[in-house]
Amino acid sequence: MDENRQWFKSRVGTDVEETARNVSFCAHVIQQPGLFVVPDTLTDSRFRDNPMVVNDPHIRFYAGAPLLTRDGDPLGTICVVDSMPRTLTDGQRAGLNALRRQAEAQLELRRKLDELRIAIDGLEKLGGLLPYCSTCALNITIPADPAAMTTVGDGVTELLTSKGWPEEEVMKVELALQEGLANAIRHGCNNDPTKKVQCSVTFDAKGEVVIVIRDPGPGFDVAAVPNPLEGTNVLKSSGRGVFLINQLMDTVEFSDGGRRVLMTKKIEGSDLDK
Repeated sequence: MDENRQWFKSRVGTDVEETARNVSFCAHVIQQPGLFVVPDTLTDSRFRDNPMVVNDPHIRFYAGAPLLTRDGDPLGTICVVDSMPRTLTDGQRAGLNALRRQAEAQLELRRKLDELRIAIDGLEKLGGLLPYCSTCALNITIPADPAAMTTVGDGVTELLTSKGWPEEEVMKVELALQEGLANAIRHGCNNDPTKKVQCSVTFDAKGEVVIVIRDPGPGFDVAAVPNPLEGTNVLKSSGRGVFLINQLMDTVEFSDGGRRVLMTKKIEGSDLDK
């Protein structure tokens, strides 16, 4: 959504591409947290005279959820409509919330992808900045400063690309890496740039990329991290990083009281001999 309109980036069951914001149901959604449900538009004074209710597509039911950035800013919505009144079951509510979380994760992945492309475009040469071991592994220690994460991300991207990994899989690893580093900096080091975060990247005999991130923080109980898809957790920001890493990588293991995270991912057909 922008100041004057809403447009549909993805849609099923309608050919409408955009509408004016002043007749938009979604404009109501982004102003409040959680699901926004209108069981019957003709009994709701806000919508019964809406042109999308009285004319095509004759909306009688609407349910939508806001799509938020990592900082909690609303970008738009994910919604479902019907031409007859209805209500949502608990399972349908959970399903819509799960779709919302997946859409938010995809939007975050796209944002990270764009940031990565900008960073790569600005690089003249990466050689000499990163220490590589004899097995094509990266082992680097950075200050607990978000700006330093770019150096690690660029190095991992170069490693995976050189081994024939497709761009989509590279971006998934890059996003998981950035989430892991951000958690280590924010929670493990309390955003103190005098502290250090270590990251190492290797490839095992099965072709998996193995990433290990360590921080000097107090650690945390992984089992106590809330599932961001359950209950009122959908309204909170906690747990999103761990959830996203688990979605992007094949395996994720925490040890040393949460101060060490090991994550792996494998693709078929990567060039392991490079």
